[in-house]
Amino acid sequence: MSLPLTGIRVLDLSIVLAGPFCCYHLSRLGAEVIKVENPNGGDLARRLGADPERAERLQGLSFVSVNAGKQSVALNLKSEAGSEAFLRLVSEADVLVENFRPNVMERLGLGFDALCRRNPRLVYCAISGFGQNGPWSARPAYDQIVQGLSGAMSLTGDAATAPLRAGFPISDTLAGLTAAFAIAAALVEQQQTGRGRFIDVSLLEATISAMGWVVSNHLNGGVEPRPMGNENFTAAPSGTFCTATGPLNIAANEQKQYRTLCDLIGRPDLKTDPRFAKREARKLNRGALNFEVNAALSCRPAEEWEALLNAAGVPAGCVLTVPQILREAQLLERGFVETLPRDGAGEPPLRITRPGFRLDEAFLAPALPPSLGADTERWLARLGYSDSEIDHLIASGAAGTLHQEGAHFPRVRPATDGAA
Repeated sequence: MSLPLTGIRVLDLSIVLAGPFCCYHLSRLGAEVIKVENPNGGDLARRLGADPERAERLQGLSFVSVNAGKQSVALNLKSEAGSEAFLRLVSEADVLVENFRPNVMERLGLGFDALCRRNPRLVYCAISGFGQNGPWSARPAYDQIVQGLSGAMSLTGDAATAPLRAGFPISDTLAGLTAAFAIAAALVEQQQTGRGRFIDVSLLEATISAMGWVVSNHLNGGVEPRPMGNENFTAAPSGTFCTATGPLNIAANEQKQYRTLCDLIGRPDLKTDPRFAKREARKLNRGALNFEVNAALSCRPAEEWEALLNAAGVPAGCVLTVPQILREAQLLERGFVETLPRDGAGEPPLRITRPGFRLDEAFLAPALPPSLGADTERWLARLGYSDSEIDHLIASGAAGTLHQEGAHFPRVRPATDGAA
């Protein structure tokens, strides 16, 4: 099966989430992704996740979620020999992704200009908290720091609870998707012209960009954004409501939907009440309208209202937990959760989610995430190093390889290696 990025080789120097999430998407689209990791522990995410025993083995569950199907080459880029081996890898790559602070790669002698002299076709993507320049560029940045600085936390929650962070690392995730999109576009140009690109992805800017409606209303309408909890600032009644069994989201954003809702909940009088008859009036009297709707909804379970409203064209949905949605037939039928091959006798199989899109052909089944340095020896051999040179690189600490009793990786010479 040929996927859109088949034949593309990506060097993933990134750690934790934004960069690995980006490269995971490239991998699932067919790219060959090689994690270039520090021999001393590798990606920090290897030691993160809900299973301490797996984390101790550098296969933490946080790592598994965004690194399935990749390879791992362990090189010490601070050593001259490790740097040289890396440059040989760069010569054979199409894309490089890193999330060091700005200028770290330049200080190693491995910045964009240096690498482009080695490979003019290289698409180089640098992901950082604030971008490669500006007064904040050298500041350390984690997802929660960026959520706070971006204004996203100030809008999350309501007047009593804001600011709140999102329940998952949304800034890292948005930056990873932004990077994957930009890389895919640059690869189109690369294939057409042979030109490389430098892509500068900022977690801060990716987050603010995703807040487009809120930002536009402020820039162009002078509106000071404020936290509204589960309410939708663009319409009413649109938000989370109370039923006999629990919360229910309803989005009666259009006039027709509002009128249908009033009939279904047994309150046709709300259609002509001057406080609620028109869209802008409903927004101004949101509290009073919500009180009436909540009272009417209290006679039935959320699941019944969900079915009734959706059947009539009024968007509605129960508020589910993560375990609940993962058990729903919608995701099961579409194969959203995938099972990886077992990675050891007696080990339960690992499961991951595929990307949030489907192709007209099925994705290739993902492989297990790599052990640290699992592919180092094979790649050094492909890059022209002799067996004795590989032994020296490993012994000196310039490179690292998988240390596991009984593990053996044939050092295939380039002349006999036809793999992509």
